[in-house]
This record gives sequence, C-alpha cells and structure tokens, in this order.
Amino acid sequence: MKNNLIISTNLLNFLNMKTSIFSKMNFVKTSFIVLSGLVLLSCSEDNDSPEMVNEEEVITSVVVTLNNGGNTVTLSSVDLDGDGPNPPVVSVENLKANTTYTGAVSFLNEAESPVEDITEEVLEEADEHQVFYEFSGAITAATATDSDANGNPIGVAFTLTTGDTGAAVVGFTLRHEPKKPNSGLLDAGGETDVAVSFNVSVTD
Repeated sequence: MKNNLIISTNLLNFLNMKTSIFSKMNFVKTSFIVLSGLVLLSCSEDNDSPEMVNEEEVITSVVVTLNNGGNTVTLSSVDLDGDGPNPPVVSVENLKANTTYTGAVSFLNEAESPVEDITEEVLEEADEHQVFYEFSGAITAATATDSDANGNPIGVAFTLTTGDTGAAVVGFTLRHEPKKPNSGLLDAGGETDVAVSFNVSVTD
C-alpha cells in the first residue's frame, strides 16, 4: 500500500511538472506570436504611410528686367543641363550711366513644358525667400522695393542705380529660409536656390 502511495505521489509530481513545462512553452509560443504580429503590423503601417519628401524646385533660368522709363534692358542666364557639362548661356545688354532703373528678377524652370515660373512660389512663400544683390564697378546701388507680410525685403522687385561709365558686375542670389531680418547675404544663412552674376558695361 505504501509503495502504491509513493508511486501515485511520484506520478502526480511528474504530471504537475509536465503541465508546468507545457504551460511555460505555451506562454513562450504565445508571446512569440504576439510579438511577431506587432512587428508585422508596424511594418504594414510604415508601408501604408511613407514619409513625404519635399523636392527642391528646379531653376534653370534667371531673367532680370530693368526699365528706366525710356528703354528696357534684359540680363539672362540659362542653364538647361544644370550640373551637366555645358556652361550657362548668359546674355547682357548695356546700361546707361547715372541712371536709376526699376528692376524685376524672374526664376524659371525651362526644362518643363510649359515653362514653370518659380517666381510665383517665391512670392507665395515670401517669408521663406529673399533675393540678395551684389554689385561693383559702375553700379552704385541695388535695393529691394518689395516686402513680405512681416515687412522684410523679398527682393524680386528692386531699383538699380548706375554711376559714371565703366565696367560693372551685378549678382543675384535667391536664398531659401534665410534668417529674417538680416544684414545681408553673409548674415542670412539658409540655402542657396540659385546664384548668378552678370558682367555689364555702363555707357553714355
């Protein structure tokens, strides 16, 4: 009778141990399945909601128009292949000495058909853009005449003043998200969307 009791007790302990092992295995298996499901769900959500990437605008051409009331002068730089091997095609006209011009600068993507006018976006996002001018020689001043909602210059519209006859250089740089207000190009920060310069002659 005592032997039977010992056998029964051992059998019960064995069964309890086996049940405990199975329970632990089932817990591990269930945990693995739940974690796998969470990983798959996470991957699925990532695929369903990809992160949006804002592409930079392509500017192939910068066109500057200057008017002194009597005649119009156009300066242009066209670079259709961007970083390709071909240099920009630059076209300039002479400026008159001791004259103040009303100016406007346009930014275009002529690689598109029809041509895309990036200037419209610059004006729509005026607080995030600014055109800066650099000049030397017979050009004595260039000043923005437009402003954004905060009263800071945009630079799409400007005045340009020439001095006595001679050679001159005038440059235009469009910056994206510059610091505003700023004291000029070196202080502005931001990213350069496009930069061009023109060698011009100021004549009588």
